[in-house]
Amino acid sequence: MSKQFSPFSKEELLPQEEMLEVKKQKGELFIGIPKETHLQEKRICLTPDAVAALTNHGHRIVLESGAGDGSNYSDTEYSEAGAKISYSTEEVFGCNLILKVEPPTIKEIGWMNPQSTLFSALQLKTQNKKYFETLAKKRITAIAFDFITDEHGVFPVVKSLSEIAGISSVLIAAELMTNNNGGNGLLFGNIGGVPPSDVVILGAGTVGEFAARSALGLGARVKVFDNSITKLRRLQQNLNSPVYTSTIQPKTLQKALMRCDIAIGAVRGKTRTPIIVNEEMVEQMKDGSVVVDVSIDSGGCFETSEITTHKKPTFTKHGVIHYCVPNIPSRYSRTASLSISNIFTPYLLDIAEEGGIENAVRFNKSLRKGMYFYHGILTNRAVADWFNLPFRDINLLII
Repeated sequence: MSKQFSPFSKEELLPQEEMLEVKKQKGELFIGIPKETHLQEKRICLTPDAVAALTNHGHRIVLESGAGDGSNYSDTEYSEAGAKISYSTEEVFGCNLILKVEPPTIKEIGWMNPQSTLFSALQLKTQNKKYFETLAKKRITAIAFDFITDEHGVFPVVKSLSEIAGISSVLIAAELMTNNNGGNGLLFGNIGGVPPSDVVILGAGTVGEFAARSALGLGARVKVFDNSITKLRRLQQNLNSPVYTSTIQPKTLQKALMRCDIAIGAVRGKTRTPIIVNEEMVEQMKDGSVVVDVSIDSGGCFETSEITTHKKPTFTKHGVIHYCVPNIPSRYSRTASLSISNIFTPYLLDIAEEGGIENAVRFNKSLRKGMYFYHGILTNRAVADWFNLPFRDINLLII
């Protein structure tokens, strides 16, 4: 009698654990977008198209009337995209998730509900200890979009706004060189038979790279100075164009500044931006030449730099026109808003898909790196060290 073979293995015939599919519970977002009250801030976190994308996914958005005016987006556009337009600032801050460009004021934090989530810039150097203590009392979960890092180690919002600042610095300088603005009447470009404009750029980071790209596109001769050989090499590769690069050596830099028509400061420091160009170097620059100090946000890299405003953006010192307005991207508020909105929207959809901020930060490292408060617990070491506040590791809190 032949043996009968079972088609199943012995292991398969043993009792097995039942595998159940655990379905994630999608969350509904209740988003508030208040009007920016900070002087000269015209940007907004979400465009009408982004609002439409979110409301089509079932999320609710309350927008303060006039919040989009600075970027030339009307209340009607937002209303048609599905947002509720509110004339009450308190109602907007009563939403569970607040989106702002500038950090909220102490008064605005007071309007927020306990356990709410805040998305905004942190701007550590402009904050005080009371700001963080107020967030802690309200048990707020706060994410700084200028601290969010993607899977490649890039700060997407900072990089995007730096690109805008780099391009803007060249456009601004080109306008300041005209006779109408007290410049020497040179056209920023390369006209047949006329020597091209000379541009000196301090810093080979994102701002410096995009300033160099724009200046080269207009036909200028560009010299880039930075103390990082790696950054200078990367800039040359990215530009794919012959450009003079050098480490920052006082004599070489001074010679370049004496000959240049435009000098752009795009240097960053860990705390305050180091002063690269002293007053004596500025004195020896040509009359009518232009300085655009993009680094003014963190102190400026020209000794002669003083903070100016979008309404009165320039001053002249030693015959040199200085443009030292912080937050240059706000000058091009619609482009900056589009850029921020494009980065924000996928994160917001991901938070909803994961069932809320709790799960989202558990699985999304980018959001985790941007978080500096988790239910009122400070989770950012830089903030803790800066203001001498107690700190907890976010990775230990979300397990």
